[in-house]
Amino acid sequence: MSITVTGTIQRRDIGMGAWVLVSDEGTTYEIPRSADKKLLQSGQKAKVTGKIRDDVMTTAMIGPVLEVNSFELVN
Repeated sequence: MSITVTGTIQRRDIGMGAWVLVSDEGTTYEIPRSADKKLLQSGQKAKVTGKIRDDVMTTAMIGPVLEVNSFELVN
């Protein structure tokens, strides 16, 4: 099932580092390192469409993993 989340991209210093999307509602989603580098810029606002991956574990374990299918930057 696909979801769309709007929030702010942040870099977290956990282990080797992790990228997250903190939604406008306050939920933290972990973004895989394989996501588009244009998305992975700390502090920018984005609307991300993707899939929650319940079958993936990460070393950071700081929220559900959101596999990014598409995104648009929000001003």
